[in-house]
Amino acid sequence: MTRTTVLPSVATAPPPPSPAPPASSPAAPSWTDLLATATDDSLAALGEVAGADWSRPAHCLDWSCRRTLDHLALGLTGYAGLLIVRPTDRYITLFASLDPQAPVPDCLDGLRIAATLAGSTIRDTPPEVRAWHPWGPSDATGFAAMAITELTLHTYDITRTLGHPRTPPDTTSAAVLARVFPDAPSGHGPSDTLLWCTGRASLPGLPRRVEWQWDGTVR
Repeated sequence: MTRTTVLPSVATAPPPPSPAPPASSPAAPSWTDLLATATDDSLAALGEVAGADWSRPAHCLDWSCRRTLDHLALGLTGYAGLLIVRPTDRYITLFASLDPQAPVPDCLDGLRIAATLAGSTIRDTPPEVRAWHPWGPSDATGFAAMAITELTLHTYDITRTLGHPRTPPDTTSAAVLARVFPDAPSGHGPSDTLLWCTGRASLPGLPRRVEWQWDGTVR
């Protein structure tokens, strides 16, 4: 008769759990996203004052609020045109303008068109492309920063005059300062610093600037 020996079972510990993957940091917003956000914010703010008197001078400017809006549409379309044509020594020959007879709410549609053209062109422009600008030849990121500066600051100018000031957001202000204002002072909030850099406000110990310009050159 064969005898079978039964060995005692040995409990095995379960394998240790795999370490959790490190949490990934959220990706920084692209320049296209920043411009789209700035566009939405500006249009919302301008829409709130669309029924006000746009013949009044915009804050810090010799232009009326209505002319400042036209300047915005022209500038944003112009940035798209510069990146498309890529001149080395001149501005483009297309000048966009808003219908002077159209009511302000309808003109805001024109501003959205101009900003969307700029955003899609910036998105599709290869990083090696350069185009002329009177304050230095620039690339797509530089023109995006310029477009955001134009949108946020002139929205501030118009809404401040019309009684509902919309200060440039810190997120877009910080991105713009890093790209086109490399010599901006430190130690202050991004929004306040951008207003100082563009001659719209003073900072502690720093009087309001009389002359200024950004630097869109590629660094």
